[in-house]
Amino acid sequence: MSEPDAKGASRFVVRVRYADTDQMGFVYYGNYLRWFEIGRTEMLRELGTSYREVEAAGIRLPVLEARCRYLRPARYDDRVVIETTLAELGRASLRFGYRVLREADGELLARGTTAHCFLDARGRPARPPGSFLELLRRSSAR
Repeated sequence: MSEPDAKGASRFVVRVRYADTDQMGFVYYGNYLRWFEIGRTEMLRELGTSYREVEAAGIRLPVLEARCRYLRPARYDDRVVIETTLAELGRASLRFGYRVLREADGELLARGTTAHCFLDARGRPARPPGSFLELLRRSSAR
């Protein structure tokens, strides 16, 4: 069964490698968090920036919380779609939402979120540059 696409979601496809699976032949659960990172990295690229550029501007986005709800297993050689959205944008924090779907049938395999805060290069809470906030706001308007 397939769910409708998340509105304005960034989509990125990865193929499950043999090394991504466990003894049962399922994708190892920790790889979903790695896919979440890939999803938000690629979302930033789609918006016209990169993590490297954000960090060069003196902003860090550490993960404060990560959640994942596993619904169905992905298996070796599946192509999975990572959908990423900006779920919340606060004054000093943001939350991304993720859906992982099997490309062949659109079945929802997992969904989750990561919460981040904005820090400066010294590790202190900071406000992000206005230009970065504008990019993020554009993502939710797509």
